[in-house]
Amino acid sequence: MSAPVIGFAGLTHLGLNMAAASAARGFDVVGYHGDAALVEAIDGGDLPVAEPGLGDMIAGHREHLSFTADHAALARCDLVYISADVPTDDQGQSDLAPIMDMIAQAEGAMNPDALLVVLCQVPPGFTRTLGRDPARLYYQVETLIFGRAVERAMHPERFIVGCAQPEAPVDGRLAAYLEAFDCPILPMRYESAELAKISINMCLVASIGVANTMAAVCENVGADWSEIVPALRLDARIGPKSYIAPGLGLAGGNLERDLATVIGLAERHGTDAGIVEAWIDNSRHRKDWCYRVLRDEVLAADADAAIGLLGLAYKEDTHSTKNAPSLMLLSHLKASRVTAHDPQVRAADIDPDLAAAATPLDACDGADAVVIVTPWPAYRDLNPAEIAGRMRGRTLIDPFGLLPSAVVTAAGLDHFVLGRGPARAENNDARKAGHA
Repeated sequence: MSAPVIGFAGLTHLGLNMAAASAARGFDVVGYHGDAALVEAIDGGDLPVAEPGLGDMIAGHREHLSFTADHAALARCDLVYISADVPTDDQGQSDLAPIMDMIAQAEGAMNPDALLVVLCQVPPGFTRTLGRDPARLYYQVETLIFGRAVERAMHPERFIVGCAQPEAPVDGRLAAYLEAFDCPILPMRYESAELAKISINMCLVASIGVANTMAAVCENVGADWSEIVPALRLDARIGPKSYIAPGLGLAGGNLERDLATVIGLAERHGTDAGIVEAWIDNSRHRKDWCYRVLRDEVLAADADAAIGLLGLAYKEDTHSTKNAPSLMLLSHLKASRVTAHDPQVRAADIDPDLAAAATPLDACDGADAVVIVTPWPAYRDLNPAEIAGRMRGRTLIDPFGLLPSAVVTAAGLDHFVLGRGPARAENNDARKAGHA
């Protein structure tokens, strides 16, 4: 059997990364999206998403990749993935209308014998209700991570495949494609696969909730969460890759969507989702961590303080600001003078009135406090002495501990990090006098 031709209907983050990885594995790939301007930009190398390595992977395998705004091109595909990103609102509720529209567009062009594979994240029960011949309908779990999507697409840990008859062999065309990635293939009924993705994210949220809760305790009892983490990772029941680094609440939209889905399922079926609601409350509380430190250290005395904000994206190596901690912080700083820097996100795209800095140090100029909201790798290279030299105040809020506390305090700055109490500079009185 010749190698199947793979189609991807939907060329945003999910579709682009999976299409590029498929081409890199040697498959001929048709990428479809109905937005002709978007397709033209992608064809010219102007990608709508920021993902390390994605542009290079697409450029390096163009002989296997074609992008089109004509859905008729999907007719040559042996299997077509529905790969559009699912939009969500501020409450995490999914809008499935664009997905249904993409399915209709794909089905209108596909060969009747071709396979349709739903790749985007949908609630349990969605795939079975599509009414397509079950022998030609599959659901596949995606586990991409913003900032590491290329790696995850190229080297998946396993494939979770929803199908009508899990005990029957997976269609040979889909099997040939999946086997090229050399990882376990786990067939299961549609609903189990749809819920497997949500279950994965629930476990991640639980770990994050534990880390945030215990990190907050550490901050108040003299412990240091970063010292505890290695002990946890060496416990086989927790593991070296567990999500136990404290953070600033859930962001990005994917985890929040699954929390909303589980709450909706619980309400519909009379099960208990109290723990999920507690995770949401914990996330809201953690998102205000930077603001609480700012309020106590600076804003209580000067609501009009100048704040340097480093990072707008919800995490490093992405341009997404969906539910980003920076947005929550900015909502509290209407009376303050904020200057922001981010290597991927334009300040004007957040707020036309938000002052933008060309460099991280420029954002520190005259600041009463500097907050490193996004742990961009470039911020790790900042010199605390240079930051202090640009600032007027003495407060550096560095939730992810990008900079060494000893160096920060030696530069005359108070250092605030998640999971441990503040590190105070010894010469703050001198600095305050110098800025009086």
